[in-house]
Amino acid sequence: MKKFVNVALSAVLAATGVAGFASCSDKEEYDFTVGLICLHDSNSTYDKNFIDSMTRAIEELGLEKGQLVLKTGVPEDNTCYDTAMELADDGCDVIFADSFGHESSMVQAAKDAPEVQFAHATGTMAHTEKLDNFSNAFASIYEGRYLAGIAAGMKLKEMEEAGELKTENYSGENIKIGYVGAWSYAEVISGYTSFYLGVKSVVENVVMDVQFTSSWYDEAKEREAATALIESGCALISQHADSWGAPMACEEKGVPNVSYNGNTSSKCPETAIISSAVNWTPYFKYMIQCAMNDEKIDTDWCGGLGTEVYDGTKDLLDGSVVISALGQNAAEGTAAKLEEVRQQLRAGTLKVFDTSKFTVGGETLTSYMADVDADEKYTPDTEVIENGVFMESKFRSAPYFDVKIDGINWVNQP
Repeated sequence: MKKFVNVALSAVLAATGVAGFASCSDKEEYDFTVGLICLHDSNSTYDKNFIDSMTRAIEELGLEKGQLVLKTGVPEDNTCYDTAMELADDGCDVIFADSFGHESSMVQAAKDAPEVQFAHATGTMAHTEKLDNFSNAFASIYEGRYLAGIAAGMKLKEMEEAGELKTENYSGENIKIGYVGAWSYAEVISGYTSFYLGVKSVVENVVMDVQFTSSWYDEAKEREAATALIESGCALISQHADSWGAPMACEEKGVPNVSYNGNTSSKCPETAIISSAVNWTPYFKYMIQCAMNDEKIDTDWCGGLGTEVYDGTKDLLDGSVVISALGQNAAEGTAAKLEEVRQQLRAGTLKVFDTSKFTVGGETLTSYMADVDADEKYTPDTEVIENGVFMESKFRSAPYFDVKIDGINWVNQP
């Protein structure tokens, strides 16, 4: 039986740069269709990354644009369930949602439409719900964050050696950097900690202030947080938030910036150093091929670094963990250092969360119970330290590193 595409968002598609997909009036028939549910649209660096990755997957698999049904601006409430069921009723074979808060709605939709495959980014419930048609996916992005931290550390080292740092850029003997975070979830904590550890591997005397916005996407709050960190003396800013607010604040103030989910060099040519991101194309291709072949999608899929050599001149897109081309503001020797460390990560000779590289309350962690089987109270349930390493991504794809390590200070409480 043929499936029908039903896209009521032609104007939105055009605005997001993916115009050309089928519209309701076309009523084109396809044997197979994919639904993509996004929290925002391509004005969000986070959602744009998913849209671009899915577009590449569709193209690389030789499918037509009309076989993708895109829904943008879907909030983290029952609207997501309604949207997922609409897509299922319209004939989508596999439906993917991109935001953490979409998960409960996607689980319910999977229960109510068992003939359709549902998948979700950054989620925690698939391995406990045990539904045949619901899956979670993520990547070892903490490795990309660590590499971005290496690039930041190289820049700080260059600035210090050149005498470019000012008195206010220090806290005692330590160089002070800043980080704009959305929420104090494990995903954000894992990301900022791996970034900090990357910086610290190059510049030992560094501390980091984190300011939360309590929103994944609020350009005004992100700009305000970055500005406050800069004015407090932070010599470099990174982020886990989804707008251009923080990078643009850095560009205006002339402060180096490391971004997430998209290269900011186009709008921030004087301050952009590097970006890390999850490349969702490998997963989307896998997900689509499983659905096309009536095969079960892995319950908890996690992608990693690719094999292509990094030279700093272009984004790496052959793996699930991406580091972007270097900005013109990057320090000399950064590309070579990144490739050296990337190979160590791939070989397993370097572990991001090696517990000998950080302390908690002045002590080395020898044991830690994490909330892997997630519940509302975040109850610790799984020992995650093995052989002196916090084993992120081993027990589920979504991050569960939520340790507050020494050297990182929360400026505010989210």
